[in-house]
Order: sequence, then C-alpha cells, then structure tokens
Amino acid sequence: MPDALRITDLSFTYPGAPDPVIRVRSLTLAQGEQILLTGSSGRGKSTLLQLIAGLLDPSSGSVEIDGTPIHSLRAAKRDLYRGSKIGMIFQTFNLLAGFSALENVMAPMIFSPIPKREHRDRAAKLLNTLGIERIHAEPDQLSLGQQQRVAVARALACDPVLVLADEPTASLDPENAAAAMDLIQNACRERNAALLCTSHDPRTAERFTRRESLDQLADAPTLTNAGGR
Repeated sequence: MPDALRITDLSFTYPGAPDPVIRVRSLTLAQGEQILLTGSSGRGKSTLLQLIAGLLDPSSGSVEIDGTPIHSLRAAKRDLYRGSKIGMIFQTFNLLAGFSALENVMAPMIFSPIPKREHRDRAAKLLNTLGIERIHAEPDQLSLGQQQRVAVARALACDPVLVLADEPTASLDPENAAAAMDLIQNACRERNAALLCTSHDPRTAERFTRRESLDQLADAPTLTNAGGR
C-alpha cells in the first residue's frame, strides 16, 4: 500500500524572490497516520498545504499522493485526482454562501468518480453522521460549531486518503475548538484517512504523538518523530 503522502526535496520560491519560502527535504505520511505541522505565523504552512494539494506548482522536488506525483497531472486530471484523494479543512471553513449544508458537501463530489445519482444521499448520510440535522440550512443559519461539522463532512465526502487541515480551530473558542479537533481526528480514524494538520495552538499539539516544525523539515535529511515514535 503506498503512503498517503510522500514529499521529496520540495522547494517553492515566489517569482523574483531571492530565497525559497518553503523547503522540505523529506516527509512521509502513512495511510491513516496523523501529524501536526507547526511554524510561526507567515512561515509558509498554508503555502505548503497548497503545494501538497497541487494548487501551486513547486520550484523543485516532488509530492506523491497515494503513490501518484500530483504535479505530473495536468489541468482537469489534477482536479479530478485532488477531488478523489484529498480533503481540505480551512481556518475560515470556506463554505459556499447561498448553498445549503447539503450542497456544500455535494460540491467536491463533482470532481470525483462518485456517480452523480449518489451525491445527494451520500452527503445527507455524512451530515447526519456528524450531527447536522438541518441539512438544507445555509451556513449563516448555522452556529460556528455546526459550520465546522459541515466543513469536515465536505472534506470527507469523497473518502480521501489524505485530509489537510489548515488551522482548523483558529476561529473557535476553546470549548468548540476541542470538540472540533475530536471530530476531525475521530472522523479521519474511522475512514483511515491520513491527517496533516497545521496549528500553533499548544492545546492542539498535545493531541498528536507525531509533530514536526517547518524548520526541522527544511534542515533534517530525514524526518524525525516526536512523542517517542
């Protein structure tokens, strides 16, 4: 079984900039594994997630998702592959205004091999599983905690091998933040989806036995594990 994520000698430099903003010598995430990525604000955590998702092209190096170099795919093929293999949870949820919770969860299925006739039932069952009963409510009619659940449902809609969570609790109070992380981690475990989460919240760090900083990834020839792994 291929790794959910494998990064080798990755770098990214903005046009005209003298130095790379991202450099990762090596990072491997097995199927179902969970890791916390840390780094100061502005260090490039979000940029790295965009590179992993194939939303940005690296200056050098490779990113493999489930054994496939994602940047070797072009245009529609990359969109389809991303849609079927990667789930994304954003800091501000990025739910579509004017769309219901159900429609928000159905949206990523457009870029997946899931038959269209199954989209509605699949989304409804996933929302119900995560405790959302008002599946036809729009995001602004839901609490922040409910919006977070919709965002998690959307990320898991296509049974991805990898979930990327970018500061997923930054806009939540401590109580809702803890509940959100429980939801994200447990949902990924239940579906054997690997989880790469970014955060600088020390309370989030306590939840992960494997933790890495961007500085470590840039300097170390091989990945080191925290927490005795």
